[in-house]
Amino acid sequence: MSDDIWRRRDDTTEGGGSDYGTDFGSDFGTIQFADDPTSEPAIVFADTDSTGLPHWTEPPTGEIPRTAPVDDEDDTDVWASFQQPSEPTRRPERLVIGGDSTGERGRPRDVTGDSVREPGRDAGRDITGGTSRPVARGPQVRRGTTRGPRAATGRDMPTAVTTGLILLAVFIGAVMWRPAAVMLIVIAVLGLAAVEFFSKVTEKGYRPATFAGLIACVAAPLAAYWIGDAALPLVVAFGFLATSIGFLGASGVQSGPMPNVAITNMAVTWIGLLGSFAALILRQSVAGGAGNDIGTDTIFIIVAAVVANDVGALFVGSAAGRTPLREWVSPNKSVEGLLGGAVATIIACALVGSQNGTWNDMGEWLVLAIVVAVMAPLGDLVESMFKRNLDVKDFGTVIAGHGGVLDRFDGFLFVLPAAYYLLQVLQPWTS
Repeated sequence: MSDDIWRRRDDTTEGGGSDYGTDFGSDFGTIQFADDPTSEPAIVFADTDSTGLPHWTEPPTGEIPRTAPVDDEDDTDVWASFQQPSEPTRRPERLVIGGDSTGERGRPRDVTGDSVREPGRDAGRDITGGTSRPVARGPQVRRGTTRGPRAATGRDMPTAVTTGLILLAVFIGAVMWRPAAVMLIVIAVLGLAAVEFFSKVTEKGYRPATFAGLIACVAAPLAAYWIGDAALPLVVAFGFLATSIGFLGASGVQSGPMPNVAITNMAVTWIGLLGSFAALILRQSVAGGAGNDIGTDTIFIIVAAVVANDVGALFVGSAAGRTPLREWVSPNKSVEGLLGGAVATIIACALVGSQNGTWNDMGEWLVLAIVVAVMAPLGDLVESMFKRNLDVKDFGTVIAGHGGVLDRFDGFLFVLPAAYYLLQVLQPWTS
């Protein structure tokens, strides 16, 4: 829109003047442009002290603008309200939903595991390719702290002692009856241990071939007791074949055949194969219809030595344990406890061996005691390492005060093969 629409001549004014502009009445007067010829005075302010405004085309005068005089009597400080400290904002009362009588916040517990995490590995990811499950995490072990004697072991000692005495009485009764009765105990122990293992690894995200694994763990001691050590490779081989072929029926590689076959055969080797050496030892009493006590005597002295090693390590380690044996595996196991267990093992072998018809030589007792003192703690440490990797405290809770069956008989799994071959080398019944 052009300014020319405002530059129209007002022919209706009195006298037919030739002035340019637009008359807006008495409120504003006539608006004029700078280049319009006019005889009217310039617009001035209502203040009587004001002078006419210079035309915009005139050069600047250089005068400083005048400000209004300040009233000294007005002492109002307009900034006072900004300088006064404000009151702290009060947080509203916490809204409690539900009936939490403890008043604790329902925050998730941050329980860091004492297992070793691989870099970049997601703890919640299903390592076998199946459906992921939440991972329970154990307490974190503090490093670099001064270790002192441990006064408590965390066990319910009255319950543990009572349960141990009952199990010992059952075992002694089976030994005094016949080797087949002890064999039934061996099968029951290995079967329950395998059930605990498969249940726990399934809970942690693996998908083992549980049925095939259980059959192999029970078949191994039965085959060893019936045929001998020549049957063990066959049982292990058939267990691997059954497990591997079973995963061929899966819908895809998401079933995780490699880790699940590996975890299944780990149980077959660890529990079934190593545990079957108890059957091989018992077979010494029935092989060829011998009818002797070689097998039962050996099993009895092994049980006495392993139990003595565990009890000695427990009490000595609790009272004087300061040097960790392998802290990242089990912080409660100490070198002092290891030495205390070794001394207790030697004493137990000497006491039981003096009443034993097979192991009746001091040198034989000492060699067997050394084997037990080395292999039993190793079996315990290996089981603790597996539990640490799975972030679990125990594999089960079947035996009151002792945890699970696998937790109680872990040391035997390493002692039995060593004791069996020591029996074959020394042949103590000939001395």
